[in-house]
This record gives sequence, C-alpha cells and structure tokens, in this order.
Amino acid sequence: MQVSPRVYGVHISEERKGPGAMHPGGTNIYFVGDPRESMVVIDTGEHYRTWSLRIQEFHAELGSPAIDAILVTHGHSDHIGGVDRLQEYFTRVRGRNGDGCRVRCHPRLRERLGRILGDPSIVSPLKSREVVRTGGGAGLRALFTPGHEDDHVCFHLPGDRVMFTGDTILGASTTTVRDLAEYMASLALLETYRPETICPGHGPVVHEAAPRIRSYISHRERRERQVLEAVGHGHNTVAAIMSYIYPRNLRRELREPATRNVLTHLTKLAKEGRLTETPATYSLPSGP
Repeated sequence: MQVSPRVYGVHISEERKGPGAMHPGGTNIYFVGDPRESMVVIDTGEHYRTWSLRIQEFHAELGSPAIDAILVTHGHSDHIGGVDRLQEYFTRVRGRNGDGCRVRCHPRLRERLGRILGDPSIVSPLKSREVVRTGGGAGLRALFTPGHEDDHVCFHLPGDRVMFTGDTILGASTTTVRDLAEYMASLALLETYRPETICPGHGPVVHEAAPRIRSYISHRERRERQVLEAVGHGHNTVAAIMSYIYPRNLRRELREPATRNVLTHLTKLAKEGRLTETPATYSLPSGP
C-alpha cells in the first residue's frame, strides 16, 4: 500500500490468538523514500521466515530499490526479529552499488543488535533529533520517545506530515507502557509536531493524527483517575485494581498486559506523592 508520496507499507495479518493477541490489527513494515532512487525500511517484524519473505516480496514489487538503512523503533522481538535476514538481503541488493545496508537504532540498543548481526560495525546509533536522509529528498527526524520501552524512537517525515510511531501509538488499540511519566512526555512531544498521518507498528494507518494523539493522552489521564478511584474504594493490590478497572470478560492473553499497565500508573502516582506505597514485609511463622 502507498500511504503518501514517499511512504509505502507492507501489512502482515495475524490471528487473534497467539502472537496476534499482542499485535492488534496486525504488523506494519514501512519503506520510505523514492523507489527509483533509494529508501529506508522501518522495523523488520518477527523472526519468522514467512514474514521476512513477505517483506522481500514487497521490496521486489517496489522495483528492488537500494535500501540505505534499516531504522529500528525499539528492541522488542516483533520489531527486530528479521533484522539479520533483511540486513543481509538488502546488503546483497545494494552490493550492485558497492554499499551495504546499515542498521540505525537508539544508542541503548546498539550493542544488542551488534551481537545479533555478528558485526557491531553494521549498527550506527541515532542521535536525538538527527535527520536520516534517503531517496526522493526524504529526511526522517529521529525522536527519542521512551515510555513503551526505554530504547524507543519515533520518526517524523515532515514533507509528508507523517509520524512513524512504532508501539508508542497503535492503530487499533492502546499500548503497554513501562514508564508512564516518560510515556506521557513522549506523547506531548509527538503532539508538538502536528503530523497529519500516523503510521503505527501495529493496526491500520491513522489519517487523523491529532485527535488520536489527544485521545491517547486523555485515555491515560482517565485511567489514572480510575486507579485513584479504585484505591479510594479499598482496592489496594495491583490484581484488585486491575479487576476493578477492566471488564470481567477481558481475554486471558490480555490480562497480564492490563496488570502491567495498572502497575505503571501506580508507580507514577507513588513517585508524585499522590499514593502511598507500603512495601511487602516477610517474617517467620509463629509457633513451636
């Protein structure tokens, strides 16, 4: 599919059970630039051979353009799983021009990807706000956006008014969060760029970006109020608060992510002094 003049995407559908439960709406891999010149690829999907082959097929459909680099949004397996196969494949394609395909990522992820690829020199860490150039005059600005993960990067293509959000903003659901305070700051940062289109790591492309970003911020603020309400009603464990907030028929595979999200809210509220956390204590049982 073509999203904008310089953005193309390949969508990989998944079943609701298994890995698909964690990738609502399937997974997206993006090619950015000019197929007649050169492009970059954003993320590489899971480490399934069928996924890598589908991405290679899409690359061929674009005319097998030279790929300058693979840009990684973050280090979860569904975003870097195919990085070794695809980096090798794109390097072979570029070999006609004498250049290899580099991998660009957050500095925190450089060492790990170097081990996966077996050659640290292939991996170049991004700088905050760095602009990555490719064909068609495209320039993607790397925005460090921790929250979902501490090595998360979003990419802004101002000429097409497109924001590639990885797992910071999804197309069909909310996302999981590791550090809520950082995550809220990242959402505020994305909002300042005023994109028109969001290309998420999972789910459909969002063509009304501003309302979606605002809805994500509002959702977290509303969830925070619900957590405080639950505690006010005497629910003082993570499990009890999760059960109070989420529907009783929540699918089994989504209960663990929901519990983690509640915990991130509690951690943020405790840091802000809006809740008091009582650590667990341990003692030997009494008796003879």
